[in-house]
Amino acid sequence: MIKFEHRRQLFHRYGGNPILSPERWTYPANSTFNPGAVRHNGETWLLVRVEDMRGFSHLTFARSKDGITSWRIDSKPTLMPDPVFNEEQWGIEDPRIVWLPEREEFAVTYVSFSKDGPMVSLALSRDLHNFVRKGAMLPPEDKDASLFPRLIKDRYVLIHRPIIRGEAHIWIAFSPDLRYWGDHKILIPVRPGRWDSTRVGLGPPPIETPEGWLIIYHGVRITVSGALYRVGLALLDLEEPWKIIRRSDEWVFGPREPYERVGDVPGVTFPTGAVLNEATGKLMLYYGAADSTVCLATAHIDEVLDYLLHESAG
Repeated sequence: MIKFEHRRQLFHRYGGNPILSPERWTYPANSTFNPGAVRHNGETWLLVRVEDMRGFSHLTFARSKDGITSWRIDSKPTLMPDPVFNEEQWGIEDPRIVWLPEREEFAVTYVSFSKDGPMVSLALSRDLHNFVRKGAMLPPEDKDASLFPRLIKDRYVLIHRPIIRGEAHIWIAFSPDLRYWGDHKILIPVRPGRWDSTRVGLGPPPIETPEGWLIIYHGVRITVSGALYRVGLALLDLEEPWKIIRRSDEWVFGPREPYERVGDVPGVTFPTGAVLNEATGKLMLYYGAADSTVCLATAHIDEVLDYLLHESAG
């Protein structure tokens, strides 16, 4: 029981959740959720998924000094679906953001949605307001993708979640140029019978630590009342990231509060952005709650790593 309580307390909800909601938006919106997050120029920057009253999504920029309060939200959508790119016909969703030091620009991976199904797309930017689209990276059906925030052995590395033969595992792939992808491997599989038995998918981009790449992922289990989205952890080798060092046996965060259980999709905690203060070790996790609002949970990186290192090998 003591061990279970320790695990459940790794992440602490911000008492003022939700931190962003449709009621605070600068224009009509049905829901605001699943943001990409980075810390830049002394501010936390979010690209928030905004669903309009047609059911189509776009991305809007929001910024805050402390990453918690006093958010300044763009007065209009920041990145809209582009009709030139047919795969974006029904909207763009769920961004993940990394800064690529080799290119000195942000890489934003997001889900493009159309009649052909969801697929992963890429846009590059220096300011998260002006974008150069690179189009679809991989064929459908694919979601929950992010680049690693640096080259590994002179190659870009991508985590993504294709659906193949009905199976929904987390995969890893490699590229010399952000265009051609190969060496695809299953990285984190679903685990039958457990909390992550139906689907797994990457949360925020991989976080580099001295112990390895910290992976925060969501796992889904179908219940009689619907799907439950909970959060687990894994640790990957720094230079051979296809190797799992540790993986959490239990979930470490899941729907509990009313704003996580009531919304467009009840029972969802879906992390997509994280900011680590390396000086203090504070990890800020931004997540979508019930596909309706943006919420925040915090943890200390040392406690997260200590917990993982006492788990069994992946």
